[in-house]
Amino acid sequence: QVQLVESGGGWVQAGGSLRLSCTASGRSFSRYAMVWLRQAPGKQREYVAGIRWSGGSTFYADSVKGRFTISRDNAKNTVYLQMTSLTPGDTAVYYCAVPKSDYRSPLAGDYDYWGQGTQVTVSS
Repeated sequence: QVQLVESGGGWVQAGGSLRLSCTASGRSFSRYAMVWLRQAPGKQREYVAGIRWSGGSTFYADSVKGRFTISRDNAKNTVYLQMTSLTPGDTAVYYCAVPKSDYRSPLAGDYDYWGQGTQVTVSS
C-alpha cells in the first residue's frame, strides 16, 4: 500500500512558476515510477509527466514539454513538478500517481495509487 500527499498548489499569474511536491508513505517508494496528471474543470484527466524509479528517464506531455520538469528524491520519498511559464490553460487539479507498469500511460485506469490532488490556478 502506498499513500500519496500532494502539496505546493496555489494561485499564480500567467508567466509565473510553482513547484508541486508529492510525498509517499508506505513501502518501497524508490522502486516505483511516479507520474503527475491533472484534471481541469469539465475535462478528462490528462497526463503531465512521469519519471522512472531511478530518476534517469522522464517523459512529458507535449503541452508541458520545455516548461515543466519532473524530478524525485528517493531519500525523501518525494517527487516534484517544477512548473514555469504557466498559462491559464494549466489551471487544474494536479495529482501524483503510481503507474501499474507504463509510466507514460495517459489512461487513468493504468494507475494503482493516487493522491488527493492539489489545485493550481493560473490567472491571465
